[in-house]
Amino acid sequence: MMILKKQQATPPPSSSVTLLQTVLNKVPGVLLCLTIMFISLILAEWTGQWVNSLQGLPPESSSPISSIFVAIILGLLVRNVVGLQQLFKDGVTFSIKFILKFGIILLGIRLSFIDVVKLGAWGIPIILACVATGLLITLWITTKMKQSHRLGTLVACGTGICGVTAIVAISPGIRANDEEVAYAIANITLFGVIAMFAYPYLAYFLFEDDPIRAGLFLGTSIHETAQVAGAALIYGQVFDMSQVVDAATITKLTRNVLILAVVPILSYYYMNKVPDRHSEGSRMKQKWYQLVPLFIIGFLVMAVARSIGDAGIANSGVAFGFLNADQWKETWSALNTFGSKYLLGIAMAGVGLSTSFGVFKGIGFKPFLIGMVAALSVGIVSILMVIFIGGFITF
Repeated sequence: MMILKKQQATPPPSSSVTLLQTVLNKVPGVLLCLTIMFISLILAEWTGQWVNSLQGLPPESSSPISSIFVAIILGLLVRNVVGLQQLFKDGVTFSIKFILKFGIILLGIRLSFIDVVKLGAWGIPIILACVATGLLITLWITTKMKQSHRLGTLVACGTGICGVTAIVAISPGIRANDEEVAYAIANITLFGVIAMFAYPYLAYFLFEDDPIRAGLFLGTSIHETAQVAGAALIYGQVFDMSQVVDAATITKLTRNVLILAVVPILSYYYMNKVPDRHSEGSRMKQKWYQLVPLFIIGFLVMAVARSIGDAGIANSGVAFGFLNADQWKETWSALNTFGSKYLLGIAMAGVGLSTSFGVFKGIGFKPFLIGMVAALSVGIVSILMVIFIGGFITF
């Protein structure tokens, strides 16, 4: 007679174990980004000293080579020459999605809340012009190329507002299919990376005596938040103009907020005017509050903290009741350095590591042309609007 032993069920892992494993999965990728960031700091300094010596400049001169530029290039080389193992992918994604945003939050300590509101308000006409022109011209070329209007809308919104975030947010509302979304993301990646490297030097050529205009241009013409941050940091380091970073960051965050208006408007248009040929019942629409990037709120909180601290120094000589003027300056300067130099350096290494040139294979000439037209139209309108309006902005 056989006696069957009852197998004991394996208990599910506890939430603490799961959380620990999630954290451990991210460690290798973050350490890789951190390593690339430190290497880029050393290489940028050494290379910059060598370039300065060739020009006969003293050794103490600032390096003309941007460590952010070097970090992105090193990341690109690792990803596309050596390859990125699965072990590192979670940490690289974490660096782009969370460390980047935390770094941007800390940038808010550089500015007063009034500066943020003033620059953001002046940037709105430029942003609206770029988004409207990008939509109209991109949809026109999409029609001429006999491509899906949904593809044109995705590319235009990704180019004009906030890159991949806008594409993902708007795709359910306009019933875009997976192929259209993939083509749009490939376009945003390609032309955004090109702009990230080229536009800092174009901005200096166009607006070298005005860092506010240069920042407005970078903030309105480049696609992704990470790409704008990279371009602004390259400009600030190469040409020694930190105000460009402030202007570009505020302008880009203002662009991001516009997603709250554009998504429902275009969703309503496609729901009522365009035949539902690509509807996917499994797609769920996002609530409005899910579209509000929390790091924008964090950035504003830091700007408010800077304003309160400065007001305390001005009125009583003490910030927040216990920091004197020197201590308060050291505090916000340390937060700014930690965010702009180290956290954003880690994130930019992640940007390079996450960019695989393989994503561009099979995109086809017509979708590529649509993306190029969108990028160029938004860039040209941005330049014109910055020329006409940018001179009114000071902070």
